[in-house]
Amino acid sequence: MGARARFYGGNGTKVPTQVKWLILLTSFSAIGYGYLTTAIAAYLPEQGVDSGQVGLIIGLSGLAMIISAIPFGFMSDRLGRKRLLLAGLTLLPFSMFICSFSANPWLYMAAAVISGVAEGAILSTWNAMIADQTTVDNREMAFSMSFIVNGALSGLGFALPFAFPWIMEIGGWTSEQLHSWTFLLLGFVTLMSPLTVHRLLRGYVDTAPSARLRRGTFLKERSKKTLLHFSVNNTLIGLGAGLIIPLVPTWFFLRYGIPDAYSGPLLALSSLSIGVAAIFSPRLAHRYGQVPAIVMTQGLSTIFMLAIPFMPGALWAGAVYLVRAAMMNMAGPIMDSYLMGIVDKEDRGLASAINSIVWRVPNSVTTMIGGAMLAAGYFALPFVLAALIYISAVTAFWINFRNVKVYEEPSS
Repeated sequence: MGARARFYGGNGTKVPTQVKWLILLTSFSAIGYGYLTTAIAAYLPEQGVDSGQVGLIIGLSGLAMIISAIPFGFMSDRLGRKRLLLAGLTLLPFSMFICSFSANPWLYMAAAVISGVAEGAILSTWNAMIADQTTVDNREMAFSMSFIVNGALSGLGFALPFAFPWIMEIGGWTSEQLHSWTFLLLGFVTLMSPLTVHRLLRGYVDTAPSARLRRGTFLKERSKKTLLHFSVNNTLIGLGAGLIIPLVPTWFFLRYGIPDAYSGPLLALSSLSIGVAAIFSPRLAHRYGQVPAIVMTQGLSTIFMLAIPFMPGALWAGAVYLVRAAMMNMAGPIMDSYLMGIVDKEDRGLASAINSIVWRVPNSVTTMIGGAMLAAGYFALPFVLAALIYISAVTAFWINFRNVKVYEEPSS
């Protein structure tokens, strides 16, 4: 696929310019979020924080997102998406500033809660805003672009610790000092997203709430049925992923003694591989259909995930992890586009929130369980259990959606 084709939909429909800029400007926040993820999962264990506490911190972030996402979803559909998106983008820098003080787990817990609330606001608006400004023809391409850009910038945040040993040697600084200053710098970097997005969306007008929403109806009937079936897959995926995926840097540290200076770049490469894979998502969906494409990519990723703990060394395990991440997340843009096309337009904000919650609830719980498994020395068990759950998820998705087509007509 050529560079020009990457920004066009299946019928040559161009992704709207404002959507492109929205994706680019929000990506500043992705840098900070990527670095925060690495710091929690890899830097804290280096500072003596046990994996059980790491799992708890990650779980608290998920819990904060869960609690906030449903009311944010209602607000998104009733009051408009723009202000809520800006609020979420504005909250995230506070997590960076809090973590700049020290590696105290309590500070990281507070930062995790704030970032979770910010994530709830963003997830309740992001997919819906893209869907509202695109059509069936160019929606998958817009979501693919979002995955590519945010994957690349998250990768930059993941990769920052790779340069830390070299910087510390030149400047004579400690790891604690350098991590602290990096958080402070990224706090200002992430502030660029709300400032620039606010300017971009000055003339953007949210769609007025419908009469149905003013009456307080929860969801349209077909949206309820769709979300119920969609939630089965997402719940199982979240359940399996939570056992190990957020704890991969912790696993590499405990299993092979690899610090965040190396596991961070691994996550960066993972994000880049996700971005590259997302380029091919629209072509895969157009060739095989959305549902078969999702089933194929998620099924293949499960095989590679199961193989990770049985690799003969850290290098091989890291390589297989990269393949697994690319295959699993190749389905991401297709799933986002598919869901936005099979729920009612007026339910998109709440649907995005519910879709995120049913993934994050089990994910947050099992992250704590996975952290406890690693602390007890069970380094293969989380991968095996996750793979078994993934198989169930992929099977359920095929059964529920193999005959469900996007019903929405192309419209701006």
